[in-house]
Amino acid sequence: MQQDEKNITLITPDAQMHAATHGGRAKCLQRLVRLDLPVPRTIALSFDAVHSIAAGDMPDMKALLAPFGDAPLLCVRPSSEDPDWGGPGAILNIGINDATYVDLSDKLGEVAAAEIYLRFVQSYAIHVARLDPDILDDVSSDPKLGLSQALRAYEAETEEEFPQDPAVQLAEVLRSMARAWEGTTARLLRQAKGAPADAGLGLVVQELALGLGQGECGSGVIQLVNSQTGERKITGRYLSQSQGREALRGGADSLYLERDPRGPSLEELAPEAFEALKSYTAMMREKLREEMQAEFTIENGKVFLLDGLRVARNARAAVGIAVSLAEDGIISREEALMRVEPRALNELLHRQVDPEAPRDVLARGIAASPGAASGRIVFSAAEAQASQARGEACILVRRETSPEDIRGMHAAVAVLTERGGMTSHAAVIGRGIGLPCVVGASDIHFQARRNQLTMPDGRVLKAGDVITIDGTNGLVLAGETPLLEAARDASFQTLMSWADGVRDIAVRANADTPADAEVARNFKARGIGLCRTEHMFFEEDRLTVMREMIFADSSKDRAAVLERLLPMQRADFTDLFRIMQGKPVCIRLFDPPLHEFLPTDRAGHLQLAEALDLPLSDVTRRVEALSEYNPMLGMRGVRLGITVPEIYDMQARAIFEATIEASKEGAPVVPEVMIPLVSARREVELVKTRIDAVAAAVRNETGREFTYRLGVMVETPRAALRAGDIAPLVSFLSFGTNDLTQMTYGLSRDDAGRFMSDYVKQGVYPEDPFHTLDIDGVGELLKIGAERGRAANPDVVLSICGEHGGNPESIAFCRDAGFDYVSCSPFRVPVARLAAAQLTVKDKIG
Repeated sequence: MQQDEKNITLITPDAQMHAATHGGRAKCLQRLVRLDLPVPRTIALSFDAVHSIAAGDMPDMKALLAPFGDAPLLCVRPSSEDPDWGGPGAILNIGINDATYVDLSDKLGEVAAAEIYLRFVQSYAIHVARLDPDILDDVSSDPKLGLSQALRAYEAETEEEFPQDPAVQLAEVLRSMARAWEGTTARLLRQAKGAPADAGLGLVVQELALGLGQGECGSGVIQLVNSQTGERKITGRYLSQSQGREALRGGADSLYLERDPRGPSLEELAPEAFEALKSYTAMMREKLREEMQAEFTIENGKVFLLDGLRVARNARAAVGIAVSLAEDGIISREEALMRVEPRALNELLHRQVDPEAPRDVLARGIAASPGAASGRIVFSAAEAQASQARGEACILVRRETSPEDIRGMHAAVAVLTERGGMTSHAAVIGRGIGLPCVVGASDIHFQARRNQLTMPDGRVLKAGDVITIDGTNGLVLAGETPLLEAARDASFQTLMSWADGVRDIAVRANADTPADAEVARNFKARGIGLCRTEHMFFEEDRLTVMREMIFADSSKDRAAVLERLLPMQRADFTDLFRIMQGKPVCIRLFDPPLHEFLPTDRAGHLQLAEALDLPLSDVTRRVEALSEYNPMLGMRGVRLGITVPEIYDMQARAIFEATIEASKEGAPVVPEVMIPLVSARREVELVKTRIDAVAAAVRNETGREFTYRLGVMVETPRAALRAGDIAPLVSFLSFGTNDLTQMTYGLSRDDAGRFMSDYVKQGVYPEDPFHTLDIDGVGELLKIGAERGRAANPDVVLSICGEHGGNPESIAFCRDAGFDYVSCSPFRVPVARLAAAQLTVKDKIG
């Protein structure tokens, strides 16, 4: 045997082989051999050897077969670097021929021998000779009769006898599997799974442990955990007189492994074999430091291990397995943290479409907010609220959402929009409140006036039709699809506590309402990094008052109207401070342009005219006067605060009065007041002067002392470049990466979804910059702002509060740039906590 040859290697404890050269299956089998487990004799062919075979350069087959003795029975299995990349299916019973069939008939009986021979003929004909499977459709279920029929069918189709030489059989099997791996279809399938185009395939040739014959014979799989929950439980199946993974196909003949009230078990049938299997699998778990699934064969009562695979698992099981291994001392807590993909936590935090369920895909869009939900289609916020009042689940469908749709979004179970991207209104609010959301579904023809949707395949859906929104994968599905419930169990809480003990950058949440703040606190956010106060003004009773303020003619009149909003805002902030229990709360002052609070159609104008007791013409003129060519770059943020200062005066007073109220009950509250859309030092000076004056007035009126921190939201390129001018005036700089990305690229975040996928596919951008922080462009502005800000004010606190705050790659950038914390949607807080912990662990281990 070419034992010393690096490309064709007998698997022994000290053989030179690696997963990167021979594949994961070959390396795992070597580990089992090192544990002295009962693995049949196996030879591993490296990636290079298989590539040579595909090119027609065959190895010395006699030398390859020599270690298996005379008349061997073999199987060949694929061994890729990553089992998720797939590969050709295993082929069993190689080596059987007419002579071996006679010998097996004497040992096992004619029926078992015929069954083994028939299975190989069928497998060889279809997978190696590539014959049409239909030629074997009429083969009898009786093995002896079926064998002769299958051999005749093969000979008739190929015009040659079935190969009798084991060396020829094995050579053809190896050649077929090697060429299948290197075919175009297989390459494309691998690349779709994330494999490199030139990924290699190894093959393992293994002596066959027969699962057919006399005594107790059969095959099955065993693992010690549940793949769905991570619960410690023996799972798997066993089937007498079977080979490979036939037991997993189910059926009345498959047995449970341990005693089970639902049916017979291997433990009852062959207790010694069952105990041996438990012992072997437990040893694999301990020594390989992983939950493993063992594929086994029992031959006349004796157990053989054919393969060991890392147990397949969903996100919930991955967390449970990692925590269990750490608690048992098999791996460290740090390693447990590294074994869970942060983004996979979304599966635990939200309901998901059952991956096993059939699905009818109607359309695709951008996966803007994870989770899944089913409900009836509604086309307006009012219909959504009415549906909620009737106790009916509904899905809000809009061309794009605006702030006035927020009530409808809270009433719906999911949202679908034609327009928008990762940082569009629907996406940001959806992630904030944990609402499944698909945006940018531009292939759907939205007919709002008819209240209907035409799908890409021509199907028409109307209001009331049931659909399912899969916000995790960006899919719109027909009907009600089975869902898996969210799972935040004890293992999840344990893993998160370990993450908090390790990470060195804080994680806050973006929260606009008391409900958001409750979620943030439950997810252990270190405070609120962004509270967008404008969302508080869209409640029915407040919207009318806001509109009155907009129509007021003088500063005095505006202030008088805002007096009615003051107690409402004060109550909002008091609730937030109480919920966060002394943790920092950063409140962004009013940001959007005023036109967002006004109706856009004639019916809305008429309704507003009635509410304000004004002529319709006055209302129409005022709405037209407030309209802007580009409102997101117009009169909003600090510009509004300087030209209509009464709004910020009212908000500052509400914040400070709420601070005093909330501080009566517990730890003193230190609010953070953030000025949005700053681009010049003088803007900060003007707003700071007024806010300081309001603070002084509240102190004088109440006789109570309090402190607060003033900061700015850096979301214009100029603010980042001039951070050195601004930093001495403030306590913190919070970078709003949504708008900063939009302004740096000159790209509307609401419209980017229409072409972004084409841009990414063609390599214009490596990723959607609204989804993954652009390190080169926007990142450079962040670095400049951080460096200049810190140089001018060493104590200034740095953070990001855009949606990038929950993105693992963005968190890595922020740590490297010396930021103090990141802030993200409440449901992304656990993702950010785990990602931050993993970065710290990586630094520790180098």
